[in-house]
Order: sequence, then C-alpha cells, then structure tokens
Amino acid sequence: MPDPKHLRLAVDIGGTFVDAMELDTRTHEVRFRKASTTPARPWEGVLDAVTALGTDLSEVELFIHGTTLGLNAVLERRGEPTGIVTNDGFRDIFLIGRGNVPADHMYDFQYERPESLVRRRHTAGVRGRLDHRGRVVEELDAAGVREAARVLVEEGGVVSIAVCFLHSFLDPSHEREAARIIREAYPQVTVSVSTDIVREYREYERTSTTVLDAYIRPIFERYVDRLERGLAERGFDGRFLIMRSGGGSMTSAVAKTSPTHTVLSGPAGGIVGAAHIAAALGRRDLLTFDIGGTSLDACVIEHGSPVAAYEAQLEHFPLLIPTYDIRTIGAGGGSIAWLERGLLKVGPQSAGADPGPVCYGRGGTRPTVTDAAVVLGYVDPDRFLSGAMELRADAARAALDEQVAGPLGLSPEAAAAGVFDVLLAKTVGAVRQITVERGHDPRGFSLLAFGGAGPLLAPLLAAEMGIGEVIVPFAPSGFSAWGMLSADIVDDFSRTVMATLDDADLDGLETVFKGVEAEAVASLEAQRVPAGRMVLERQFELRYLGQEHSLIVTAGRDLDRDAIRRAFEETHAARYGHAMDNRVQILNLRVRGVGRTDRPELVVRPPGDGDAGRALLARRDAYDFGTRATASFAVYDRALLEPGDAFDGPALIDEGTSTTVVPSGQRVEVEEHGYLLVRLVEAAS
Repeated sequence: MPDPKHLRLAVDIGGTFVDAMELDTRTHEVRFRKASTTPARPWEGVLDAVTALGTDLSEVELFIHGTTLGLNAVLERRGEPTGIVTNDGFRDIFLIGRGNVPADHMYDFQYERPESLVRRRHTAGVRGRLDHRGRVVEELDAAGVREAARVLVEEGGVVSIAVCFLHSFLDPSHEREAARIIREAYPQVTVSVSTDIVREYREYERTSTTVLDAYIRPIFERYVDRLERGLAERGFDGRFLIMRSGGGSMTSAVAKTSPTHTVLSGPAGGIVGAAHIAAALGRRDLLTFDIGGTSLDACVIEHGSPVAAYEAQLEHFPLLIPTYDIRTIGAGGGSIAWLERGLLKVGPQSAGADPGPVCYGRGGTRPTVTDAAVVLGYVDPDRFLSGAMELRADAARAALDEQVAGPLGLSPEAAAAGVFDVLLAKTVGAVRQITVERGHDPRGFSLLAFGGAGPLLAPLLAAEMGIGEVIVPFAPSGFSAWGMLSADIVDDFSRTVMATLDDADLDGLETVFKGVEAEAVASLEAQRVPAGRMVLERQFELRYLGQEHSLIVTAGRDLDRDAIRRAFEETHAARYGHAMDNRVQILNLRVRGVGRTDRPELVVRPPGDGDAGRALLARRDAYDFGTRATASFAVYDRALLEPGDAFDGPALIDEGTSTTVVPSGQRVEVEEHGYLLVRLVEAAS
C-alpha cells in the first residue's frame, strides 16, 4: 500500500506577503497561494497561507519554512533583554567592536552608531583565562559566574545570556562550564554559547554572532513553537524543516538552538531553486534577481554553484555564519517614493504589509513602486492576486500626483516612470557589486527573475547591462518557496588552524578534519538523515600570509600541499586577476555535512502550435521604456502559453500573482519547461 503522505509544503514569509507552495510528489503538480504577512503575529500569516492553499496537512510529509523573523527582530530592535558573560577585563568587546565607520558613512562627521543590542550594565566579566594556544592560564571562577548571572538576571532583568570567552575556539570547556552553571541557577534563562555556534578565531565577530543568537532566540523559539502547535492542530505530523541562510535546511529543533542561521533563510530558498534550474536548463552562469515587497536580493551562480561566504553583516553587526553572497538593497514593491531637496528617491523605507501601498486601500498614504506600476499600466487592478484583491488605481495615481509629480512639475505617468528609473539605477549598482567588482562580466550570464516585482524590472535591467537573457519561472512571486523544496539538510562546522601551508602537519590536519566530520555526521543522524544520503564536503579557508581577506577552496580526501596551493592560486587569480609567490596561510578547516533530498522534477511539456494568440487576453495602454512613451501592450495569460510560442514586445504576461513586462525591442520565447526567455530582438534572432 503506497504511503498516503505524498505532499510537500513550502512557506516563505516576505515583507508584504506569505507565499505557500504545495508539491505533489506523485504527479509533480505544484499549487501556489499567497496571504498577507501579519507582522505582530507572524505565525498567523503562515497558517493563513496554508489555509488559502487548502492543503490537507495530514497528507503532508514535509513542511519547509523560510523566515526573516530573526532579521526583522534585530532591525526593529524587538529582541529580548540580553546579557553577556565574558572574561574579566574584556566586557567591552561587543560595545567597542572594530571602531570603524561604515563605508557609506565614511565622510559623514555626524554619524552615530546605532544603539547597541546590549547595555553596558548588562555585560559581566568573570575570572578565568586561556592563552592564544588554548592553555589554561587561570581556572574559571565558578562563584564569579554564579554572581554574574545573579546580577544580570535578578538585577538587570535579562532573559537571555551570551557566553563568549577569549580563545575558547581552541578549548570550549570554560564556556560550557559557565553555561552549565547559569542554566542550573536560572533554568528559565536562554543561554547561547559561542563555541556551540562557531569555533573560529576573532573574538569580536564571535561575540557579535553569539549576542545576536541570544537576542533573537527566545522570540524565535516562541514563534516556532506556536507555528508547530498551529500546524499540529490542523493535522500535520510530518517533518518540519527550516531553511538556512547558507542554503540547505535543518530540523525545527536544531533551528531553535541556532536561530542566527535563519536570518537570511527567505532569500536562500530562491538561490537553492536557482541552482536547481541552472542545472536543469544548462545555464551554468546565472544571476538571481529577487524583488519582493521590501527588498531586492541578487546573487551569482558561477559554474552551477552559488557564491558562498562565511561572514554576513546584519546592520553593522558581523555574523560568522555560512551564507550566500547576496547583495540586498531596500528596493521592492513596497518601497516608498519620496523627494529630498527636489530629488526623487525610492526606498529604503517600505510601506510593508501594514498599511502597504496606497493602492491596497489599507490606509497607506505614501506612493510606492507598486503604485507606480499601477499608474504605468503594468498591473491590472481587477486581476491582482488572481482577482482576490482589488486595487485602487485612482488612489495610487492621486498619491503619486500629489507627493511626487506635482512638486516636480511632471505628469503622474512621467513621475511613475521616474520611480522605475531610480529603482533601475539602484538595481544596476547592486548587480555590479557582485559581478563587475568581483571580476565577472554580466553579459556572460543569464538573469533569473523572481519575486513579485522581479519580472517587472528584469527586462529593463538586462537591456541596461547588456545581459543576453532573462528567465522567468512559473509563479515567480513564490519561487523562493518552490526553491525550498529543493533544499538538502545541511550543517556546517569549522576549526581555526592558523598555520602556514608549508609548515602544516598534514597528518594533524587530517585528524582535525575527521573530528569535525564526526560532528557533522552526528548532526545529520540527529536530524534523521540515512547514512546513504550523507555527503561530507571539505574546505580550506586560505590567504597569503599577511593578507586580510581569505578565499575558500575545496579540499580533496587526500591532502596534498601542491594541489591545495594550486587551487588557491587559481581562485585568487580568478577573483583578483593575479597570484603571488608569497607563503599561503591556512586559517580555518570547514566541513559541510549534507543530507541529500529528492528535488522537484522539472517537467518537460509538449510543444504547442506556436500561435501565442490563444493566450491573448486583451490589449492595454501602458508605458513602454523601449520608446519612453505610452504604447498599446498585448496582454497574455501565462497559463495558456505553450512551449514554442514566441512574440515581440511591448507585451505583458499576467499570471495573477506576478506580471512580466516586456518593452519594445525585446522578444519572448517559451522554452520546453514553460519558462519564459526574454531577449533583445537582435539576440533572439
């Protein structure tokens, strides 16, 4: 008898909407629905999206979730009161930081750092010290730890404590003993231990990572608990996974103990899905272009793999977590258009989900990118969200006229076109950062457009940067959720080594690798990954001796000095254009434990008759950036297009939850999986 559980469900929370995607593993059919984000009670928006989808949760084998809850908690300062326990004499490590000024404020003499997440009176130093080789210089003062905890909890009112000691990455015993003492004395307090999160050098970065973990962990635990309870009440008893910022997923139990790994989990789903599509479509070099309600996220997929990093930045706080190298700017469908000294600005402020753009009719008063799209004729007010939500085009036009067009002496259409021009300029800058500034020529890449507003802007970006092809998948507004269905179970582990490659003991390195691999295997086993599905990936983090920045290279099963150096020099030459004869230094060993999962199949559809006229809904006047004038656009129903169909712009392809805007001078072709390929007319011919 077949297993009745044949459904997979992925849910992604965005700044404006929650996207829910259902996959039937027997038929490979996908269904998609959206619901409004509920910032005050975020689990309710998730459950609303599941309800809108109408999925029978008793038939769901896997629920996978991406969320920006932790990210938003930091940005909005909604975390719990947090304290720090560290070495005596070093209680200001987190407050001082690096003492540097962010690059975008380098010449701003009035710049003030944002308020710290932890007040100085909530930091405590205790006696006990390791030296730089991990040897005990002074034993840990257990009584001092108890007293520090008492002061922080009983007098300071903290509910979460970050424990981070000097050089503990070499020997975590002092940290673990301090955590045991605190938990024993105050079991209601959440304790985050730095070496449980990352075992790498750099005290400030490790402290920052641990503080962020402690700051968001209580609210993340409550959120996951309430969501699990709500799903269970609706009949779900399958596996619950949460996306990691660096791709892959983890069980909800693991996520609750290390929520920092989830802060960029929403965008990560789209990157995972993009890598799957890159392989299926034979596009080894791909740029991802994700515009949602509040932000734009762009990432490079090079030779079939997303570019990864092992340090992220959250506001001005560093995070030592594996993540994709994503460039994020405050530019999305909800980004507000405003004037500063007569200059038009777009974002980073966002109308969010509540009240949202003016056209939503929920109390929003400031015009947004979505309002501009309505004024330009790109979004049909009567078909928005497949007709589930009617837009107020008159209100959008009035707000844009009053706050932007009127003061600038423009028509509402010209002002709306200006909003797109400014948004495009910001987008070009973000894409250049991850391509041109990294030695990549964007003209050699395809552009994968997703997110609710991605297909609105992607053809314009491609024309501006000379990118030859735009790929628009099905249901692009829910693509990040679809990508989560492709995610493996992943856990990352590392050890700091600090040795030159020439002097390193290769047998010793092999021993360290095996020890870290054992941790990775234990993590995968705890998450119920079968042995036959486990893959262990080794990496070195290397740099030239004396260099500040490092590069990641893959390590083979047999460690060979010459092979490691060659791999590093090739990577260095590709990134910076040169290699040197200098000595190479090993900073960290890394092991990624991967539990392989079955990916959704991309179904090849039978070709149509080549006549796209069957999908023609109407013609509508809209603004054509190809001629910079209003033109008559053909409006097509995406669901009725078939492989082999082709047509020229200006055209709008409407699929209810997203619209692809094709200006004149560009051509659309529908490939064998039903994906849209948008190219310049010259390139298409």
